[in-house]
Amino acid sequence: MKSKILIFSATYNESDNIALFLKSIDELNLSVDLLIVDDNSPDKTWQMIQDFSKNKKNIHLIIRDRKEGLDTAHKMAYKYCIDNNYEFLITLDADLTHDPKKIPEFINELKKNSFVIGSRYMKGGATDMKGWRFFLSYFGNKFFKFIFNIDCDEYTSSFRGFSLKKLKDFDLKNIKSKGYSFFMETIYLINKKNIYIKQIPISAKQRYGGKSKIERIEMLRTFINVFRLKFNL
Repeated sequence: MKSKILIFSATYNESDNIALFLKSIDELNLSVDLLIVDDNSPDKTWQMIQDFSKNKKNIHLIIRDRKEGLDTAHKMAYKYCIDNNYEFLITLDADLTHDPKKIPEFINELKKNSFVIGSRYMKGGATDMKGWRFFLSYFGNKFFKFIFNIDCDEYTSSFRGFSLKKLKDFDLKNIKSKGYSFFMETIYLINKKNIYIKQIPISAKQRYGGKSKIERIEMLRTFINVFRLKFNL
């Protein structure tokens, strides 16, 4: 019987991480399906996924023609869930900053909650980020909480869970922000629809290998989107 749970990750040049990521999911021995959307990685991440999944019917790979961004990949995964009648969608990064061992906790919480997010900045959470990246992330999330007045400590982590059957009046396709602002606006819309935000503490690690894809322009783009949402621009 097909799993009712879909695990999703978007990839672009994750050849240093993808084999361990896939193995970590596999070793959980859960009845889940895994969807990966790869933006035609030049380092052939997609080929490593194909090799790993040859005899595994629960791994699904979509290779796009070019780099189209995280927001469109997550929207694609959400639509894939709806179209294929999944009950739960859990999203996380493939660079191993998110520990797949937390997935069972997400599943348990989704049985009781519509939306779950792994929080680095709530009590019990932690992050290995240092320097300017930690400064921007920590104070950026504090700023979002202050501006939006939402009872949530985490706005930018992609480690999230959605209960599709409970979220009847919500769809990621309605998020207008691009890039990493997409994650912040998702929290904004969840709250606007009076959906309870269940946070669980996570310990986010430094990426296992490869380089971060976050461009510095994302900071400016995110703050522009914050004020667009706050003042309905």
